Amino acid sequence: MDSIKTKPILVVDDSPHMRMALKEALQKLGHRVVLCENGVSAIEKLHQHEFSLILTDMKMPKMDGLTFLREVRQSIGNLPVLVITGFGTIENAVETMKEGATDYIMKPFSFEILKKAIENILIKAKQNKEILTNNPKMQNIIHIINNLALSDITILIQGESGTGKELLARQIHRLSKRSGRPFVAVNCAAIPDNLLESELFGHEKGAFTGAIERKIGKFELAKGGTILLDEIGEMSMMLQAKLLRVLQEREIDRIGGKDSIPVDVRVIATTNKDLYKECMEGRFREDLYYRLNVFPVNIPPLRERPDDIPLLAIHFMKKFSVSLNKEVQGFSEDAMCLLKNRQWRGNVRELENVLQRAVFLCKGSYIEVDDLLIEDEVMGSVKSGNLKEAEKRLILQTLKDVNGNKTKAARVLGISVRTIRNKLNEYGKNFPEV
Repeated sequence: MDSIKTKPILVVDDSPHMRMALKEALQKLGHRVVLCENGVSAIEKLHQHEFSLILTDMKMPKMDGLTFLREVRQSIGNLPVLVITGFGTIENAVETMKEGATDYIMKPFSFEILKKAIENILIKAKQNKEILTNNPKMQNIIHIINNLALSDITILIQGESGTGKELLARQIHRLSKRSGRPFVAVNCAAIPDNLLESELFGHEKGAFTGAIERKIGKFELAKGGTILLDEIGEMSMMLQAKLLRVLQEREIDRIGGKDSIPVDVRVIATTNKDLYKECMEGRFREDLYYRLNVFPVNIPPLRERPDDIPLLAIHFMKKFSVSLNKEVQGFSEDAMCLLKNRQWRGNVRELENVLQRAVFLCKGSYIEVDDLLIEDEVMGSVKSGNLKEAEKRLILQTLKDVNGNKTKAARVLGISVRTIRNKLNEYGKNFPEV
C-alpha cells in the first residue's frame, strides 16, 4: 500500500467545515490531502495531478455527486471513489455503486468507520494493480511490456473480453516515463458514433446543435500521458480516418475549431476482434491497423492458462473476504476442481464475478460446490429459454441469503432497490424491510 499512499487523497465537499474535518482525519491517518469545493474544480485537479483516492459528497453546487462520479469514470477510469451520503438515503447510495463508486459511508460517521473504509479501498486498489499469473505465456507478456513501458511505442493489445487488456494497459502507463501524467481510457464500443468524435477530439461552443460550451476532448485531457482506445475495432470508418491523421500528424482538430492543436500522448489500443481479419473484410482501415500494430500483444484466454485459475481464485477469495467482512479461508477440493474444469468464456472477469458471489454465499470457512452453482443454474435456465425464471430464482435466493435486506441484495446483484421492489411486486412475493 506504500506506493499508493504516496499519492494524495482528493476531498470534494462544498462545506468548509466538512472539508477541514476530513483533512484533519486523513492527515491523522498519514495521507496527504487536496481539497476542492465542487466537482468542476475537482475534475480540473484530476487532469493535473494523480491521486490515490477520491472522497466526495453527493449534494454539491455546479455538479452533483452522481454527475461528478460519471465524469470521473469516463475521463479518469478506475480511480477509487468513496462517496459520503446523507443519513437515510441508502437507495441513493446503492445508485452510486451502480455508477461506479467503490464504496460509500453514511453520515454521521466515526473516525474508525472512515479509517476502515479507506484502508479497505486502498488494499483493494493495490491488489487490482497486480497482474497475477503462473502461466509462462503471460509471464513472457509481462516481461515484454515491462521492457516496452519506457519507450513511447504504440501498442495494440488483443484478447477476448475479460482477459485483462485494460489492466495490462494501465501497467504499461504505470511503468512508463509518463506515469505522473493522466491515463485516459475511452471505450469506443460504449459511445455512439455521433458522440465519439467530440469525446475524442472535443468541440467549440456553437459547433453543432447542443454545443452550448467548449468541450475538451480526451486526447487533450491526456496531455503528456497515455490514452487507451478500448475496443477500437468498434470505431466507424469515418472516425478511423480522423484517428489516422492524429497518429500521423500528432495534432487534433476540435469540431468547429479553426486551428489544429498539437497533442503529446502515448496511444495504446485494445480489441477483442481479429483486426487483420477486419481489414481483409473491409471493416477496418489497413493503414490505421499498421499504425496501431507497431507492437502487438496477444493475451491468451483463461481456458488456455488453467494454471492461473487457482491463483486467481485464491486472490479473489481473499479480496472479497475483506470487502464483504467474511472469514473465508479457502476452497473444498470439489469446488476447486469445478473451477479448474470450467471453460470461463467470460475469462478473468467471469471468474471474479463468480467468486464475489461465492464468498457472499459461503456459510463456513471454505467455499463449497453449492456456492458456485448459482451461475450454472442461471445459465441452464437461460439456455432452456426460461430467462425470467432464472432471474426470479436469483433475486429470491439472494434475498433469502441476506435475510430479506433489499439494500444488501441490490449491492450483490448490481441493481437498484427500486428494481428489487418492482420485481417482488411482479412475483407476488413480500420480504419485510430490514
